[in-house]
Amino acid sequence: MNLKTQYPKLFSNLLEEVDEVRYLVVVDKNFNDVDSDEFDAIDPEDYNYLVYITERLQDAMGEEKMVTFIKQLEAHKDVVLFYLSETDLYGIQTDLEDEAIEKMVLDIVESVLA
Repeated sequence: MNLKTQYPKLFSNLLEEVDEVRYLVVVDKNFNDVDSDEFDAIDPEDYNYLVYITERLQDAMGEEKMVTFIKQLEAHKDVVLFYLSETDLYGIQTDLEDEAIEKMVLDIVESVLA
């Protein structure tokens, strides 16, 4: 995926060049990890993915657009359940896979920056 071509509004707002999605958004499967209590609030039985929005992406959107982004992500047709743990960390229940979730997030960001 050519990020710069696919998300021109986002890339015009970035302060530095990015060539990989992981520098913008990190999507991890949520599973029971007995050694970590970091994500206890985001129960894997309810939310099968963790979505982390990097500081770089937050800066590109700004605070006001972040609020709009979060609301649109929560209301997205492919998000069954949504949990806002922190401004940059969410639990979601979805049937989508990792790359499709990344694309969904970046598509929402691009629309918010319109």
